[in-house]
Amino acid sequence: MRHYDLTPLYRSFVGLDRMASLIDNAVSQNASQNSYPPYNVVQLSENTYRIELAVAGFSEAELEIESHENVLSVTGSRAASSQQIADNDGAEYLHRGIAERGFERRFQLADHVKVTNASLKHGLLVISLERELPEALKPRKIEINDENLITSKPSGKAKAA
Repeated sequence: MRHYDLTPLYRSFVGLDRMASLIDNAVSQNASQNSYPPYNVVQLSENTYRIELAVAGFSEAELEIESHENVLSVTGSRAASSQQIADNDGAEYLHRGIAERGFERRFQLADHVKVTNASLKHGLLVISLERELPEALKPRKIEINDENLITSKPSGKAKAA
């Protein structure tokens, strides 16, 4: 695995050193992180996103989605009963290529990103996300008015008549 030096980013992200640290951590974690299950991250618009995870063989009851402190965790744990049914169906497997192991996948969410929906269809878990900026953080237009903000101060010297 190739290591990238992200030190120049720290100079570019004035006041955003946390973001540069997150990028640095993501690169290092990605090298050591298991690639199961495969996933897509899709940006639908400026403030809406979708995460798609391929979770073939998992039922809704075997999947858990949790969002806590800007971390989205998706956990899949195979129920013992479904494993036994597969093993006791009387068939002899010549090859088992479908992963039947549990997993935990974590996603770092940006500030103010919330999970809005999750659905499971045809082995694809789809999690919808939306960024909801508070009014205080939204850009606002400042009107320029014609008032003279600079006022002259009296010198304090009175003229004698």
